[in-house]
Amino acid sequence: MHAMTATPSDTAPPHPYASLTPDLVLDALASVGLYGDGRLMALGSYENRVYQVALEDGSRVVVKFYRPGRWSQAQIEEEHAFALELAAAEVPVVAPLMLQGRSLHQHAGFGFAVSPWRGGRMPELDDFEVLEWLGRYLARIHNVGAQRPFEQRPRLDAQSFGQEPRDWLLSQQIIPLDQQSAWHAACDEALELIASDAYPSSATGQFVLKDANAIRLHGDCHPGNVLWTPVDDAGQGGPHFVDLDDARMGPAVQDLWMLLSGDRRQRALQLSTLLDGYEQLRAFDRRELALIEPLRTLRLIHYSAWLARRWSDPIFPINFPWFGSSDYWRGQVGMLREQIEAMREEPLTA
Repeated sequence: MHAMTATPSDTAPPHPYASLTPDLVLDALASVGLYGDGRLMALGSYENRVYQVALEDGSRVVVKFYRPGRWSQAQIEEEHAFALELAAAEVPVVAPLMLQGRSLHQHAGFGFAVSPWRGGRMPELDDFEVLEWLGRYLARIHNVGAQRPFEQRPRLDAQSFGQEPRDWLLSQQIIPLDQQSAWHAACDEALELIASDAYPSSATGQFVLKDANAIRLHGDCHPGNVLWTPVDDAGQGGPHFVDLDDARMGPAVQDLWMLLSGDRRQRALQLSTLLDGYEQLRAFDRRELALIEPLRTLRLIHYSAWLARRWSDPIFPINFPWFGSSDYWRGQVGMLREQIEAMREEPLTA
């Protein structure tokens, strides 16, 4: 039985985007003085709704409708201020447009922002030159991010990304009974390990997540949030970063580890190349390498709770049909066990 068919979310009110029609999108743009020619295309986004819209003057913009209730107005405005600060420092991010003196607008119960359209594709992360380039730009993001803290946006920590999602999943009876005890035990063991100093660290001593120096981060720097354009003869092109929706306070390594893939040797080579670029512009605390596997583990737990919390939104069952089954949770148990072993190994080095 698919576990999600029996959860309380099925009796929840209509999902927040039920009223977000193409006409409403165009009306929202018109309210800030931008007039679409009727052509719009939904872009890949689950947490929010994002559209590419062609305007009457032939240009294109991207309009993002924030999921109601996720962030406060102050938190969204702080995200925008960070993006605009990065853009002012000539860091290649896609920042919101200031329209009528504001970056965040309201229409028909939705907060929305408009940004310029930028093309590109995911970077080739098996190309070491690309990785070194990304390392330099991440250092530039962090140089700006370290100048002041977020006041409104949260910190990445084991409580919000691990303990709270675990407790919520168990309280909502999301996990099928045949996998619940195994998942609960694996999750508890992983979180106990993260909260302790049991996993090895560098020769300088133990280094746990709560001790890490926190700066303003992109927060969700996976390859899909980096767009790459070919470099022309004038040297124009390269990466630009999109979607700071998950920007928060946390350790610098959070913005590096999601760009790593493959076996341990491959990841070590990729990490070394990223840091070669990064350290040209900013010092990196190598003790943070001990946080890679704990951060990966927290993301695994948080991701399951995120899917469950969004299940009343029809786009989720369509795009994640495998979620909620016993097989899914059996796989999660296996991955948590793998992460427990990974956290007990020597950290990745570069």
